[in-house]
Amino acid sequence: MNTEQAATVSAQPNRGRLLQVLGVWFGIAAAVGNTIAAGIVRAQGYIAAFLPNVWLFLGVWVIGGLYAIVGASSIAELGAAIPRSGGQYNYSRRALGEYAGFIVGWSDWLSTCGTNAAVGLVIGEYLGVLIPQLAGYDKTIAVSVLLAFALLQWRGVIWGSVAQLVTSALKTAAFIVLVLACFALGGHASGSTAATPPPSIGAGWALALGFMYALQKVIYTVDGWTGVIYFGEEIKDPGRDVPRAIFASVFSIIGIYLLLSAAVAYVLPIGEIAGNDFALGAAAARVFGNKYGDTVIRSIMIVSLISCINACQMFATRVIFAMSSDGLFFRSASRVNRGGTPVVALFLSTAIGIAFTVSKRFNQVVDMLAFFFVANYTLSFISLFRLRYKEPDLERPYRAWGYPWTTAIALLSSVAFLLGALFADRENTPWAFLLLLLSYPLFRVLKWVSKPAPGPVLSE
Repeated sequence: MNTEQAATVSAQPNRGRLLQVLGVWFGIAAAVGNTIAAGIVRAQGYIAAFLPNVWLFLGVWVIGGLYAIVGASSIAELGAAIPRSGGQYNYSRRALGEYAGFIVGWSDWLSTCGTNAAVGLVIGEYLGVLIPQLAGYDKTIAVSVLLAFALLQWRGVIWGSVAQLVTSALKTAAFIVLVLACFALGGHASGSTAATPPPSIGAGWALALGFMYALQKVIYTVDGWTGVIYFGEEIKDPGRDVPRAIFASVFSIIGIYLLLSAAVAYVLPIGEIAGNDFALGAAAARVFGNKYGDTVIRSIMIVSLISCINACQMFATRVIFAMSSDGLFFRSASRVNRGGTPVVALFLSTAIGIAFTVSKRFNQVVDMLAFFFVANYTLSFISLFRLRYKEPDLERPYRAWGYPWTTAIALLSSVAFLLGALFADRENTPWAFLLLLLSYPLFRVLKWVSKPAPGPVLSE
């Protein structure tokens, strides 16, 4: 907790505040729980379609991991130096001003709520397959799951953190068992059917372009390793535990994804992986048989997705709480109950997630905000340069190794990915710029109607 936050709390002893009760293991669980979800199901088929060679298929995950490691060093410095809950919003606001922070926070909040809606519907779909009586009730199941986790988190941050630790441990164990089963039984399974010929590999510019698209997919899929920074004020020792959690999260996520991809490539010919939207399920079916394979993988995915919903719900709540505390959103969203939960922010985040679920508009929202996903990292790396220059005396318990070179590499890579995303998704790029254009009047209106909150307020 920094001096400004401590002064606020001591001046208002009767008000609720976020509780410093979380540790490094929760930070890892939040990142793993949020990141390893539905993305791995589609990513492998997409990547193999562009890189139908086993070594290229696996190598692109390694390169994506190296990019994440380089970026992790810079984010770790920011997270340790500015231990506030709310994610990357805090860094852009402090270094680049309120409007830059608003763009980061607003896009992060909406995209996280949209992700929760998408994940909830996938849970409903998978449950409908496993339990035929539930088929067709996707929306009802999704809304019920969102409400259930909202109720659990309303009880307090300890309840949400325990749920995150348990579900993340279960999903990690389940994926490890799946990987071991693939390697133990995959040799027999891979030879049980005729191999599908792989697509031809491009050369020159075509190969470079395919590698760029595949690498973009890897970067999108592994995103989430920053999970701990959403809870900066709630970590017991942020100067030490935030960097530890970030690096442990990066290595854990990349390791699990690389093992899963290697396991799938061991069981299935690359030609069967390419373009397959459910390659992981196909591998499970090959190992466990058609009767049990689908049940196994869908059960694992449900546990994985439940963990993702709990994490995303907590992320979204902290983002809008932080913006409200800074006077960039309605002041009431900074209310915190005795359990350390920002209750109004939780209610708003749940309501938006349910609205996306019922309307099924989450796809458009998430696609349009994909532009901001890379832009937010770009602004964070710029913020590190800015703060090193603007606030040289800022206490930095952890300093990015290799600075300024590693931060420059991360920044240039992010700019390259940003340009690639704009070029690759021309359908949603105009909408992204329209949202950017509309964000400024919204920023001015919210700033006008919301006086800066002096501190979080205790709910009844």
